Amino acid sequence: MQALLLLFLIAGTVYIASRERNTPYQHDTGMVFGTTYSIIYKYDRSLHTEIRAEMKKVDDALSTFNPTSIISLVNSGQPHHTNKMFDTVFELAERISKDTDGAFDITVAPLVNVWGFGFKSGNMPGKAQVDSLLALVGYDKVSLNDGKVQKADPRVMIDCSAIAKGYGCDVVASLLHSKGIENFMVEIGGEVITRGVSEKNAAWKIGVAKPVDDSLNANKDIQTILRLNNSAMATSGNYRNFYYKGGKKYAHTIDPRTGYPVQHSLLSATVIADNCATADAYATAFMVMGKTKAIELLRSHDRLMAYLIYCDDKGRLQVWYSDKLKGKMDR
Repeated sequence: MQALLLLFLIAGTVYIASRERNTPYQHDTGMVFGTTYSIIYKYDRSLHTEIRAEMKKVDDALSTFNPTSIISLVNSGQPHHTNKMFDTVFELAERISKDTDGAFDITVAPLVNVWGFGFKSGNMPGKAQVDSLLALVGYDKVSLNDGKVQKADPRVMIDCSAIAKGYGCDVVASLLHSKGIENFMVEIGGEVITRGVSEKNAAWKIGVAKPVDDSLNANKDIQTILRLNNSAMATSGNYRNFYYKGGKKYAHTIDPRTGYPVQHSLLSATVIADNCATADAYATAFMVMGKTKAIELLRSHDRLMAYLIYCDDKGRLQVWYSDKLKGKMDR
């Protein structure tokens, strides 16, 4: 009897292993949140419809381009009631804003917009215009209470674009996990979350772009390749939008605390974290904080890693990365 049971267990194990080995990797691609997405996962069928449904939930909560989304209702002063997705992102944004002394701020969009138009037109905003907008910027000017967003001034606007793509990755990853999927990679607009192994039965390889002058987005140079299997990665950096001052290159990053473009050497910040929303927000914050302050903050966070690309005093690209990344880089 025991021998029969053992044979049954062996046969079952062989069957499961064979089925797992023969399970294909699905590839879903498309457009969402104004950008592209690519999702690869090991499963016996496509989950395209369910994945799109989850993405729509994120869009309905956080898209400023969707006039009926929760965030659009908040910004236009219309009656609204938040949901779990909105609350999760808002509360995470608030925590990271406090942790970074306001370097990450979901109310900064008006300043980003006016400077963006200024750089494109050559007409930079004056002090009076910056000061008037700065009065409406600050994460402490918004709060969440009983499903309602309260604003210190009705003109305050919120924009979660610096965290929503990462959160979207997390939402899709949660769906895949709920299906028992152990091997997948979710990428939305360059933000990535991975689990398990790739089709090559190895860690997922994710490239970090080199920050070069390339307004047409034709240059695909890779600075390094990171091997990830159970973590999330997000990169912030205006790779193809720089301004020069005193012969040095600076990224078009606006400091929500001053209202002006930052003037430090950091050109790109890639953050690795347990979830993609966190990585997304800290990458944005580091671009505001600069290399020195970003490294100081990283040293107080055991579960955060970063790969920073900056410009040295002679205008050459240099890199700094967390010690724990040393064994995860292909080049």
